[in-house]
Amino acid sequence: MRLLILLLTAMVVLAASACASVPATGQGWIEPLEAIRGANEAPGRGMHGEFVLTVRNLDSYPDQSYLNSEKDYRDQRNLTIRMHTSIVPRLEKHLGVKFQELRGRRLVVRGIARRIRIDFADEAGKRTGKYYYQTHVEVFSPAQVRFAD
Repeated sequence: MRLLILLLTAMVVLAASACASVPATGQGWIEPLEAIRGANEAPGRGMHGEFVLTVRNLDSYPDQSYLNSEKDYRDQRNLTIRMHTSIVPRLEKHLGVKFQELRGRRLVVRGIARRIRIDFADEAGKRTGKYYYQTHVEVFSPAQVRFAD
């Protein structure tokens, strides 16, 4: 009986793993909603692939820069492309456009979509205990990013 339970558990894990790696488009690209679903199904390891998104919002801070598939980065349907801001000049050179000009452009990003917990903090920077999840693909090199068109 234990062996049967172990076999069934292994089959469920394998099936979930397979679901987390199935591309959503004919080109093999994974759309934001499929990336989010895959990252949620495999929260420890994420979903590997090439993710396609239209940049609807972007932002840059001293340490991190973001490209978002939705206007509101807190939207549950949003896929965030995150990179250290020091990469932005090399990304601009690689793509041939300024970072701000990526809004409205369709990009393909190779990487791992991971579910990231975002904790709310009070004015003093102390965590409030409230949180939500975002799905991020981290870019370490401009070579991970190209235009889909």
